[in-house]
Amino acid sequence: MALSRSARLGALATAAASFLVVAASAAPAPGAPGIGDSYFPLLGNGGFDARHYALDVAYNPDTDRLDGRTTLTARATQSLSSFDLDLQKLEVTRVEVNGRPADFTRDGDELHITPKAVVRKGQDFRVAVTYGGVPEPLNGPIIFGSDYGWMKTPDGVFVACEPNAASTWFPSSDHPSDKATYDIRIKAPKGLTGVSNGRLVSTYDKGGSTYTHWRESRPMATYLATATIGKFDVRTGRTPSGIPIYVAVDPVLANSNTVDVYAVTAAATDYWSQVFGPYPFEETGAIVDDMPAAGFSLEVQSKPAYSAVRSETTIVHELAHQWFGDSVSVERWKDIWLNEGFATYAQWLWAEHQGTRSAHDSFLAAYNARPADNPFWQITVADPQRDTMFSSAVYQRGAMTLQALRERIGDKAFFRLLPAWTRLHRYGNANTAQFTALAEKVSGQKLDDLFQKWLYTTGRPAL
Repeated sequence: MALSRSARLGALATAAASFLVVAASAAPAPGAPGIGDSYFPLLGNGGFDARHYALDVAYNPDTDRLDGRTTLTARATQSLSSFDLDLQKLEVTRVEVNGRPADFTRDGDELHITPKAVVRKGQDFRVAVTYGGVPEPLNGPIIFGSDYGWMKTPDGVFVACEPNAASTWFPSSDHPSDKATYDIRIKAPKGLTGVSNGRLVSTYDKGGSTYTHWRESRPMATYLATATIGKFDVRTGRTPSGIPIYVAVDPVLANSNTVDVYAVTAAATDYWSQVFGPYPFEETGAIVDDMPAAGFSLEVQSKPAYSAVRSETTIVHELAHQWFGDSVSVERWKDIWLNEGFATYAQWLWAEHQGTRSAHDSFLAAYNARPADNPFWQITVADPQRDTMFSSAVYQRGAMTLQALRERIGDKAFFRLLPAWTRLHRYGNANTAQFTALAEKVSGQKLDDLFQKWLYTTGRPAL
């Protein structure tokens, strides 16, 4: 088909305009300083997807100084003229992008990096940051008023970073929606052990130092990374089903344990693998450190960290998080009940498994323990707000929601739902709406009223 001259000119003008629109949309721009989480607007970073962290850290307990080099491999999701990483307080001495020195500035907890050349959309790139200083733990109402993050111990450091403290010890895209794999190399004084995520690749002594190299080959949220250092008695082996296990216990606590951490970890890992689906990581285990001032334990990926909190129910809770929180991570922090409600419900399932109390009776005990005028009932579980995101309602009412769901849809559908959820979102992120949709799909029931009553409404629900 032939076109007239005017038609040809019109076509050329349209094509030119289209080219300008495409060119404009592809123009390099700074990456956003945060992903837009309503609780932590500047956590995480826009413009790229983190793929792998290589962390090299050297720690001196005598001075509390950390020296580090973090190499992040990422893929640009837009053409980047510059981009940010999250880093709190530590001094940066050098930044390189793809092996070339890059300009950088600091603005609060944001490290703003300008590479020599534009990073094009879809391009893989590497940014290496050399830094050092004395990491400072965070504090405040979020974690029950406790310190969290990088916490000094009598013989080293206890590292537990939920929700926003990973960036106190390494530059990162510090939000669970941006997961990556890790190689973590720790240099510590000889005689101390550095324990981290995944499998131990190597350990050796050189001069007056001990070097350990850990590799987490499954995607991990930043807050789950650890580099806990101290004197530890280490026991390794396999669970009865064959999963590798690594348990490190501070010798100060060896004679005060009221529970066999190794045995319970092995048994619970295997049992949850039957209930929740295959164990998602290469190794299970525990880090038990003498750090009572922390006041909490954390579901560190592959090795939960216990700060002198040692009970069977705590262990089964943190191990349940390996599925609910670690493998399936929250999309935004307001979805935190998907972590804590599920892990608390796992405690009820464990008691049921042990024959000590049914989950129904645990539900009634939690419900009846709080009268209708208790402030507990005024938290909206599906959006509990930043400073109360770890309130008891998120844990307990979250677990109550799951028991109410189980009694509505029946055991057959409920125990199909749990492994379906962990399989569907394995190594990814998910939100409350996705869980409710899956529950309806698996059960074949409309469940809007149930979730509205238990997750989105304040006040004590009528039974």
